[in-house]
Amino acid sequence: MTPRLHLFLTTDAVGGVWTYSVELAAALAAENDVAVTLAVLGPPASAEQVERAAAIPGLRLVHAELPLDWTAESELELRATSAALASLAERAEADVVQLHAPAIAVAAFPAPVISVVHSCVATWWAAVRGTELPADFAWRTELAREGMERSDLVVAPTRAFAEVVQRVYALEQPPAAVHNGRSPLPMPSLARSERAFTAGRLWDEGKNAAAFDRAAALAATPFRAAGPLAGPNGASTRLLYAEALGSLPEERLAEEFAAQPIFVSAALYEPFGLSVLEAAQAGCALVLSDLPTFRELWSGATLFVNPRDEQAIAATVDQLAAQPGERERLGAAARERSAQFTSEANARTMLTHYRSLSERPQRAAA
Repeated sequence: MTPRLHLFLTTDAVGGVWTYSVELAAALAAENDVAVTLAVLGPPASAEQVERAAAIPGLRLVHAELPLDWTAESELELRATSAALASLAERAEADVVQLHAPAIAVAAFPAPVISVVHSCVATWWAAVRGTELPADFAWRTELAREGMERSDLVVAPTRAFAEVVQRVYALEQPPAAVHNGRSPLPMPSLARSERAFTAGRLWDEGKNAAAFDRAAALAATPFRAAGPLAGPNGASTRLLYAEALGSLPEERLAEEFAAQPIFVSAALYEPFGLSVLEAAQAGCALVLSDLPTFRELWSGATLFVNPRDEQAIAATVDQLAAQPGERERLGAAARERSAQFTSEANARTMLTHYRSLSERPQRAAA
């Protein structure tokens, strides 16, 4: 019988990283041989999030009260955050440490370290702005590069994004690609919705809510969006033409997906896209940005559009709304493809990495 393993896992409560983390922890708990200490950086988890975490056997939730890698005000503050996490991991007697951002991997941790590049400022800037990094992003990028070098394993959620990370950070080899997973949301039975829908961090310029909103002004099909319009870093947006629903609890979000709207992601930057997976699991027809990550995950099960062309987005949505047979076919294809991306599959692969790292001698601190 394999020994019980203790994972020290960091997360934030702002977006998809939280969903990834609790889904992973729940799937690991089902294996009955992994205990998880989940350390939340940045804004504290909401009451709904705390309740979700409390339902996972073997999970201990810690509000670390430390800044996120993209909200820390200085290199010194972020290095101090990494050191504080190393101390927490030591007190937790962790066998393996999994960090949700490489920039917080720069300290000497007491156990092997896996850094998961869910996203990062350097690859975000390259995709969204495409110009030279500003000074505030440059030092974060250097810390992320140092963290990757100090990590025992670096992981990315898609092969396409792993290749981008390798190129941007000039790594000798790409991160290991491990697809994210998600358990399907419990769906009520509802009549099909004749509208377009998107969900996510609408304030994030990489999600390109502005193009979604401009497409809403051009389309005959109603558009609506769920998600926060302001972020913890001061970024914000507003919707003039699409209906803004605000941040929805999981039950309300499930209702939106259950009506099988046409799900649109006009993202300029998307390492994986958990909201797309949730829509696919509900059988929504997908209209997605023509990005390498989306092609890796959804080719043959979606319609691709140029995310910078709001006229093409509007026309594609209207065309699909007028073709119920094609919409049904695409929704079924998306649901079938989504079965590949489960939390159980993600946990099995990550557990293999945990076991491998915990059984080899710890790398000496640099």
